[in-house]
Amino acid sequence: MNKKTKLFSFTVLFAAINYVVFTYLKINIPVPGGSSVAIHVANGIVVLSAWLIGPVYGGLAGAVGLSMADLLDPLYVASAPKTFFLKFMIGFIAGKLAEKMGLHETEDKKQITKITVTSAIAGLGFNVIFEPVIGYLYRRYLLGTSAEAASILSAWLGGVTAFNAVVCVFVSVLLYKALYRQYRTLI
Repeated sequence: MNKKTKLFSFTVLFAAINYVVFTYLKINIPVPGGSSVAIHVANGIVVLSAWLIGPVYGGLAGAVGLSMADLLDPLYVASAPKTFFLKFMIGFIAGKLAEKMGLHETEDKKQITKITVTSAIAGLGFNVIFEPVIGYLYRRYLLGTSAEAASILSAWLGGVTAFNAVVCVFVSVLLYKALYRQYRTLI
């Protein structure tokens, strides 16, 4: 099997894993207006996939898998467009930074930890900042929500996003450390 076919296969696999993790392993928190936010670790899978298959393919896996999860859940269907952008960026930023820091060139466990923690914080930090901002703009101007309601929802979203990010840094680093040696032999 050639490398492009393997990358495509792993992209589809990670998209499916993201879909399953978000769809079945999240804790929904209802917010006013019939919307919801969720505690989940799917963003950690986005980061992991970016480290394993690269920033573009990993970002696409997260974007596609989590957008599909949004589209198939009535609570999140309106969020799918912003989800696609944000999840792609999480993967792209984390994966690109890890590449630049030499993640695949080192076997040093301390260096691997430093690179994975730093790049996970960068990708997930982007999401912590831009999820509430884009969420506010999206609700306010595209969905027509009042400024007050959009602000309240964005505040809730910001808090949950920050909590998710902290958990996802640990999840992604631990999973990478458990998988990277086996994975390197597959690609």
